[in-house]
Amino acid sequence: MTLPGDLAKEIARRRTFAIISHPDAGKTTLTEKLLLFGGAIHLAGSVKSRKANRHATSDWLAMEKERGISITASVLNFDYHGFRINLLDTPGHQDFSEDTYRALTAADSAIMLLDNRKGVEEQTRKLFNVCQRRRLPIFTLVNKCDREGEDPLGIIDDVHRDLGIRAFAATWPVRVNGRLVGVYDRADERVILYDTSSDHGQSRPTFNVVAVDDEALDERLGKKGAATLRDEIALLTEAGEPLDPAAVARGEATPVFFGSALTNFGIDVLLERFLAAAPAPVARENGKGLVDPITTPFSGFVFKVQANMDLKHRDRIAFLRVCSGRFEAGTDAIIGRTGKTLRLAQPQEFMARERSQADDVVAGDVVGLHDRGHLRVGDTVAVGEVMEYPGVPRFSPEHFSQVRLGEPMKRKQLDRGLQHLAEEGTILLLYAPSITGPVPIVGAVGRLQFDVLTDRLEREYSVSIRLEPLPYHCARWVTGSAPEANEIAALHGRRMVEDVDGHPMILFDNEWALQRSMSQSTDVEFHDVQPKTRR
Repeated sequence: MTLPGDLAKEIARRRTFAIISHPDAGKTTLTEKLLLFGGAIHLAGSVKSRKANRHATSDWLAMEKERGISITASVLNFDYHGFRINLLDTPGHQDFSEDTYRALTAADSAIMLLDNRKGVEEQTRKLFNVCQRRRLPIFTLVNKCDREGEDPLGIIDDVHRDLGIRAFAATWPVRVNGRLVGVYDRADERVILYDTSSDHGQSRPTFNVVAVDDEALDERLGKKGAATLRDEIALLTEAGEPLDPAAVARGEATPVFFGSALTNFGIDVLLERFLAAAPAPVARENGKGLVDPITTPFSGFVFKVQANMDLKHRDRIAFLRVCSGRFEAGTDAIIGRTGKTLRLAQPQEFMARERSQADDVVAGDVVGLHDRGHLRVGDTVAVGEVMEYPGVPRFSPEHFSQVRLGEPMKRKQLDRGLQHLAEEGTILLLYAPSITGPVPIVGAVGRLQFDVLTDRLEREYSVSIRLEPLPYHCARWVTGSAPEANEIAALHGRRMVEDVDGHPMILFDNEWALQRSMSQSTDVEFHDVQPKTRR
């Protein structure tokens, strides 16, 4: 039998976090290097080496490998120096931002990645705001310091002014003739000097640690370079923001690290400092109050559903963030949305697509459950009582297309594929009434989601479709008076549809028409997030 102290100890060593960034800031490369430093992989692959058939560990969809971009959030579980790490690798492209938002609901903290030539960019700003609303502690890495970029103090100031959060240097880049050779670790007042490897960052670099006043620093940097570094460190000490771990824990400040995920320089310091300072799982809010992760029996929520991770078995995996207690296979739990009982099967842990049986799952862990269609994104699963954590948001699309099937004999495969991919959140599946029956319409936040839809239907369901763009650019779910809603939908440039749960939704051809309808309506309410479904 597990004692409470044992459970508390296990929960305390969990670190569950996401990496957020603008596209091309190096997020997937950083993910690979954290796995490398954590010992989860022994040789880092490069997303650029497609000719050698080597791809990022976290990118497993065929389309991800072909295009070299992250399309879907991946879960990576591994152990490192006594910590149990649950890393959520999220898509950087804005067309897949909804998947990132869902993953962030499962995270306890985040690493924000910036390009040292560009600083804070638009997608980073949006994702930062999501983290701020959840009060997640945020750790910042200024990446690509192996090349010339903006002034380090300028980037720190950019973070402070643009994002409205205090920022202080946790490390500082050490350069020789503009080339990154190491970092200064402010917490221990030490300089880490790395040796350049010939394997292009595929393995951990060797390094030497020297004190700021050590003569070895002069030998490596030259007297002029060493003097410049000492002046910069003195400036940081006198005029820079002081180290403030307490403010970081409250989400009020972010430590800024400098390094290069490509060469691995500075990544070891980031990982060590992050694991020491990042929070273990804390109490989470549900409809009845705070849920203590240690004293409350098992509970968790589904933030992602993925179909066909194993094409041979056509399986469906529900990704569950455990919020309290310990997972015990064979126990009966209750699905909050339906009130139905679910027998907990053996959970799976992941290294992207690869999976294995999870031995000890406690609050903070992210695991996969084999699902036969009982679970949906946002569902709460709890032992002993009906519980509901705040729902995972589903946002209104901005692009719409009507689905045309190439081969009428494959209608069943199309319906099954659309249903599965809609349950994942790849697209929003809608139906418009017609004389011949409901017509499928798909909605997406970004147009690349349509590419993913057609590609996966072809690969996974052997169905070819044609998407006909529709002239709608915004939509809202509606509740209230059905007659009034139908009158609104009958006006020019609008269309009434239903989602898969039967919720009515009105499509609008422009934002002005939507705002006008909202201002003139008396008995209809408009929602940009899907109403809660109960069955």
